Amino acid sequence: MSTSWPSKNPPQGDAEQKRSVGKGVFRKCDGCGETLESSQLTRNFEVCPLCQHHHRLGAAGWQALLLDGGALRETWDDELAAGDPLRFSDGRPYQDRLTSARRGAGARDAFLSGQGTIQGEEAALGLFLFSFMGGSMGSVVGEKVARLFERATERHLPVVLLHASGGARMQEGIFSLMQMAKGVAARERHRAAGLPFLSVLLHPTTGGVAASFALLGDVHIAEPKALIGFAGPRVIETTIRQKLPAGFQRAEFLLEHGMIDQITSRLDMAPQLAVLLRHLKKPRP
Repeated sequence: MSTSWPSKNPPQGDAEQKRSVGKGVFRKCDGCGETLESSQLTRNFEVCPLCQHHHRLGAAGWQALLLDGGALRETWDDELAAGDPLRFSDGRPYQDRLTSARRGAGARDAFLSGQGTIQGEEAALGLFLFSFMGGSMGSVVGEKVARLFERATERHLPVVLLHASGGARMQEGIFSLMQMAKGVAARERHRAAGLPFLSVLLHPTTGGVAASFALLGDVHIAEPKALIGFAGPRVIETTIRQKLPAGFQRAEFLLEHGMIDQITSRLDMAPQLAVLLRHLKKPRP
């Protein structure tokens, strides 16, 4: 399936989308190894038209793909910025890392949230930005996730949350781990209000994000071959000194073992989410 951007000037991807050959004219597919024109992948939302391998898609691309009008109608809490409570430094101060990450990702932290419509269905949308320190969850990300659920509860909106994260951000220590409980508590209040939560698991969804709200959705949808789990396969194999089954922690393995509900191509994600939102929607009291 091939899809075009909804405008003549497709949004440029985040820093992670720029790996290329021939000064950006050609790129090699990570799935089949074929060399493709960069514009061909861009038009197809970073899905290889030959093997359907899903390369990472940036925030602008996800908005163009999912949302009516190609962008969030309003964004929330963009002014929040991380501090340095631990004065963390491993040879490079944490604030220097944050400055570099902001420059590369074009965002103040690793999470974007706001309100928009998906094929006519109103929703609160959250999106992890993997280009910002691997989508790691620090205090700002956790606060924005909690506020996303809280605003959705107040406005009687479903939540669609796209996860792509390496887990809790080590530079903020216990402050990062606290966000797991905060996000889960906000999700529970949203659930108690009878509102749906669609959790979209992208590659990778791991660590403290996977161990908290990411796997507490009403429906869990994964992209093909997405890595989903707490610790990575190499860590597990080293710990238990056993060889893991083929494809362990990949979306297909989790679907077979009942951990997720479905695997959906990125190109089919918008209509699939819209169908689920209509099905799960309840009349406003």
